[in-house]
Amino acid sequence: MAAVTAELAAYSAALDFATLPPAVQERTRFLLLDLVGNIVRGRHDAESTPALLAMVRALGLAAGGSAVFGDSARYTPAGAALLNGALAHSLDFDDTHAAGTLHPGAPVIPAALAAAEMVGANGRTVLSAIVAGYEVTCRLALALPGGDHYDRGYHPTATCGAFGAAAAAGRVFGLSREAMQDAFGIALSQAAGSLQFLANGAWTKRFQVGWSAMNGLAAATLAREGFRGAAEAFEGKAGFLRAYAPKPTPERALQGLGTEFELMNTAVKPYPSCRYGHASVDAAIALRAEHGLKPEEIEAVTMGLPNKGMLLVGAPLAYKQNPQNVVDGQFSGPFVVSCALATGHMGWDSYALLQDPAVRRLLPLVQCVEDPEIQALFPENMSGKLTIRARGQEFVKKVVVAKGEPANFLTEAELRAKSHGLADAVLGRERATQLADAVIGLDRAADVGTLMRLGAPMLAARLAGE
Repeated sequence: MAAVTAELAAYSAALDFATLPPAVQERTRFLLLDLVGNIVRGRHDAESTPALLAMVRALGLAAGGSAVFGDSARYTPAGAALLNGALAHSLDFDDTHAAGTLHPGAPVIPAALAAAEMVGANGRTVLSAIVAGYEVTCRLALALPGGDHYDRGYHPTATCGAFGAAAAAGRVFGLSREAMQDAFGIALSQAAGSLQFLANGAWTKRFQVGWSAMNGLAAATLAREGFRGAAEAFEGKAGFLRAYAPKPTPERALQGLGTEFELMNTAVKPYPSCRYGHASVDAAIALRAEHGLKPEEIEAVTMGLPNKGMLLVGAPLAYKQNPQNVVDGQFSGPFVVSCALATGHMGWDSYALLQDPAVRRLLPLVQCVEDPEIQALFPENMSGKLTIRARGQEFVKKVVVAKGEPANFLTEAELRAKSHGLADAVLGRERATQLADAVIGLDRAADVGTLMRLGAPMLAARLAGE
């Protein structure tokens, strides 16, 4: 069996941002910008945040020197990694890797930043660590593969993410190849995350991602101190790949390592909901605009999805047609399509429309079906097809590559606009601009201190917001 652990450890330990292709360098900064905006807004808007903060304080993790974006307080490194990771995933607006069926940024980037604050690392080291973390996270998901892992009830963002977080923190610490293997072996004891949150819109999806960021940081810190981790953490008889999926392909984790970048196959979300619904939202917005469709004219809607999309946003249909909270809405194909048809957009503020009469009228009209044509495009694309019956006619639109996917990626201007849409309400326009500039210029920063300071609200803004 392929020596996956040793190879990924060697790659992560040696990765140098300066030697990466310019496109990878740019995309890494863009993905960081996207995640930071999510954290800032998640700190203030997510309904699960007060409980997370109370837990962190009760456990003594709120007395340190590490930053959480959108927060003026300081935390221990573990507390900061946990909170930044959980907040990054709390709006369900963070990046996605379609083939791996996960969100790599939320566990990886917070671990890298917390480690960087611990040792005063420079910007290039942090960016190197982020790339290493993305590659480990996504490649493990591909080797499982992610779909089989999902079928067993695991949440790969949290499970694979713990190893990516360990790789990122370990790279910041400058771990050797051998110590990086120890970090992976330690993270193996902590790789957890369940899909049971889908049963009732639970907040555990957010928490377990933050926990994986903290676990990865802890694993790398232990390895730095000489703690011995389990050997062959990935390919071993009781290793991650064999224990967490029925038919893994370990060699897939190493395919093109060093020349092909799964980070470049990571998408960003223009809409704050499960990625499987995005192509249909694109279609709804386009059809509404192209034909001047009014919500009251719509008689029926069919949302064509791949099988995995049905699992997350389409079934059980009666439940998806009656969302009662934000998490329900984030995983409801009928809700996101209804919002798009009713208003012409789908943004974070759209969750205020959960009980809106126009949206409620549309919800039971949206049927979700597994579409063979769309299934055939998966997993290469999270495509969608929308069929709307109105005015005695049918209007159909298939979207193969949703907005934000690698082949249809957001521009820097679009990413900055998304960031401002999230961060301005917390930081103010000027400070949010400074924060975005610091992210885009991180490769030139002597340390991450300036970036982390800019993520804290000014006193006046904080008092006004809280």
